[in-house]
Amino acid sequence: MIKKLDIRTASKNSLIDITHHIEEAVRESKVAAGLCVVYVPHTTAGVTINENADPSVGRDILMTLARAVSESFPYTHAEGNAPAHVKASLVGSSVSVVIQDGRLRLGTWQGIFLCEFDGPRDRHVLVKTLPG
Repeated sequence: MIKKLDIRTASKNSLIDITHHIEEAVRESKVAAGLCVVYVPHTTAGVTINENADPSVGRDILMTLARAVSESFPYTHAEGNAPAHVKASLVGSSVSVVIQDGRLRLGTWQGIFLCEFDGPRDRHVLVKTLPG
């Protein structure tokens, strides 16, 4: 089963907690044990797993990426969003999480985040559950 999530982002750079959407997709799949793959089919967005208990962690991640990837570097990409492409490459476009007893086996403080680097935009997240 592949589930497609449609998410509208609200700002140029943001981390959006999509954990509950992914948990719902796992429940719907009825996979008791296996793997959940979360994939973002965009070149200026990514997906990551990190702490979702304290929102300052997400702000720190965005601040660090902003410092690491300059907006004013002399990029050659004509569209003007080269920093977003670089950030998306650094973060990555997919994560995998073990499914056990029909649930994601995330750590106590972990959540799954859609990472927007070129918003606001309409984004898609693909969720594939694999039994095993």
